[in-house]
Amino acid sequence: MTLGGLAHDVVGQPAAAAATVVLLFVALTLLKQSSTALRGLHTRPLARIAVWTVILFALVATAAPILAPPTPGRDPYLIPTTGFEIEPHPPNSLHPFGTTENQFDLYYGIVWGARTAFKVTLSIVGLSLLVGFVLGGVSGYYGGLVDEIVMRITDVFLAFPGLVLAIVIVAVLGKGLDKIILAIGVVNWPIYARLVRGEVLSLIEREFVSASRALGGSNLRIILRHIMPNAVFPFFVYGSLDMGNIVIVSAALSFLGLGTEIGYADWGQLIALSRKWILGQPGHAFVFWYTVVFPAAAITLFVLCWNILGDAIRDLADPKLRKPIRM
Repeated sequence: MTLGGLAHDVVGQPAAAAATVVLLFVALTLLKQSSTALRGLHTRPLARIAVWTVILFALVATAAPILAPPTPGRDPYLIPTTGFEIEPHPPNSLHPFGTTENQFDLYYGIVWGARTAFKVTLSIVGLSLLVGFVLGGVSGYYGGLVDEIVMRITDVFLAFPGLVLAIVIVAVLGKGLDKIILAIGVVNWPIYARLVRGEVLSLIEREFVSASRALGGSNLRIILRHIMPNAVFPFFVYGSLDMGNIVIVSAALSFLGLGTEIGYADWGQLIALSRKWILGQPGHAFVFWYTVVFPAAAITLFVLCWNILGDAIRDLADPKLRKPIRM
């Protein structure tokens, strides 16, 4: 039931489906080529903690219908309410994390917000990889006029501050999770395209590429068989670091009122609902601490663990950063 729900979320959205295909390709390539570096994660305590925390978030997202059963016949991503009181209520037996203003259940929002976080991050990273691989790979491999056109287009996008450009796009398109994915994807793909181009430019001069070309290999075969599989690992590192940044940007859009609709299970939306109650009441400072602490802790842990994981993979993959083996 829970896995079927996640599959429905992916198949029901073309962006998520494309992201899943790209990320599966990246994962299979990494397991094939970089298993030694990835196995080295068990020697780093912080990396182990980060991996298990990310797995915990994934389990919470998968088991959301069990941990926080939705109301039948209602969109499961809409947080249930128990009234229309403005003042939040503290944690109790019915609401373990308390409620926000208008009595939105914080526990439900954080559990289903984990699904939202994975949907947004995986979709954006997958789409950025897809567009970056296509445009950056073609640009680096063929060079010349194609390279000049693609790089000038990326320069135009990179000339704008990322968050400001995302805000403008969402303001024009309107609220919604798909709008957030599109806006942040537009901001992100030029960086991936430039990284791919740099890797391709270094790979096309290698001996195995020249040998394949001398044996009559077509350009498409050389790109798909020799260049892309060898260029993918740096983007796994950058993508893992980017996962945390994407959550922060999407939360910022929701906090500014440009993200999801009010009541949607999104961590940024929960913090937006707590903005009036952060300082508490006169004489009772921080009495509504739970309205901001629980969603902020979820965002902080999610972002921190992805950053630690990305740093660890980068260190293990780069021979210059590995510790020498003592005999």
